[in-house]
Amino acid sequence: MAVYAMIHIDVNDADEYAKYAVIAGPAVAKYGGEFLARGGECVQMEGTGRARNVIIRFDDMETAKTFYHSPEYQEALSYGIPAADREYTFVEGV
Repeated sequence: MAVYAMIHIDVNDADEYAKYAVIAGPAVAKYGGEFLARGGECVQMEGTGRARNVIIRFDDMETAKTFYHSPEYQEALSYGIPAADREYTFVEGV
């Protein structure tokens, strides 16, 4: 069953976050992830929103978790987490 990563981000340090993005994109591709939404216009209809929103499709939950815990993505996070406020959630599709 397909799994979607939903990431909501407020970037606090654009230079450091750019380092995250350089590493994260290839890591997503290595684990078969497909970007469905990546930083386009977002209109918050309810609740508290963030400036940037990303949706990534993975084949299944196991692959998504393997990606997240991979050495490649953990390296990316070493730049991304300190440079932004984020929520990162995996959800199974229907």
